[in-house]
Amino acid sequence: MHPAYSVVFFTTATGAGYGLLALLGVLGGLGFIAPDFWLGLVGMALSLGLIAAGLLSSTGHLGRPERAWRAFSQWRSSWLSREGVAAVATFIPAGLFGIGWVLMGKSGGWVAIVGLMAAAGGVVTVCTTGMIYASLKPIAQWHSRYTLPAYLIFSAMTGGLLLNGLLRSFGAGSTLVLAGALLATLAGWGWKLATWHYNDKLEIPTTGNTATGLAGGTVRSIEWPHTEENYLLKEMGFRIARKHSAKLRRITQVLAFAVPAILLVIAFALPWPFAAAASLLAALMQFAGMLVERWLFFAEAKHTVTLYYGR
Repeated sequence: MHPAYSVVFFTTATGAGYGLLALLGVLGGLGFIAPDFWLGLVGMALSLGLIAAGLLSSTGHLGRPERAWRAFSQWRSSWLSREGVAAVATFIPAGLFGIGWVLMGKSGGWVAIVGLMAAAGGVVTVCTTGMIYASLKPIAQWHSRYTLPAYLIFSAMTGGLLLNGLLRSFGAGSTLVLAGALLATLAGWGWKLATWHYNDKLEIPTTGNTATGLAGGTVRSIEWPHTEENYLLKEMGFRIARKHSAKLRRITQVLAFAVPAILLVIAFALPWPFAAAASLLAALMQFAGMLVERWLFFAEAKHTVTLYYGR
């Protein structure tokens, strides 16, 4: 599949944003993170800013962005439409939580309720995003048990590192948050390795014969159905060389998992402000690594339609 940069940024930014929002909603609403105006303001602005930026960037992949609103009407059958509805709906409890926790400096009670609702909305939205890809049967690399959990794990992972960096920067570091971010990073690393192993061993049953319905012999393409590259080949016929894929996989492991994990351990051992610097660097490195990982997620996927073009 063609890795559109707008969608790559969208899935990375919204995953981190919703992960941070969910953690703030639960930990802040229940009082595990004490209300603090500047910490809360920066945290909510960062989470909602990433979500808004990601959602806006996703419209850049649409042929007619001005008609994006029409996607909301197909929520009964479309995961993309459900994602849009869930994303917009989540802003309501998130806004109320921001008012209570940031502006009024309260936790518990109704603030905890709207905080938990915002967290639930974030989780539901990430699930709908994952299901957009997991539900596509023509793409075997996505239509597997690994896709949806990966979106949830990566959202918790990136959101956890952002929260840890935020807390450390304000001198309110939490060993529990740091440990959770480290465990989530290691879990994400393991899940990504398992996903790659599954995809590399994947045997796709669909062939030129089954795609055309012609039995006997081997169906092969003599000529393309047209003389110029069209939309299908541009969007679904993207190919990446194996050596480039292997190199980008190594870069992903270093930036998204290995280096952030090391920096988190360093942050645990160092006092402020060195711990804050290590934590912020870990979050930035992981975000960059996840951009590479998302690019590979699209580039390595193969659509069944390319069989009609002899690929």
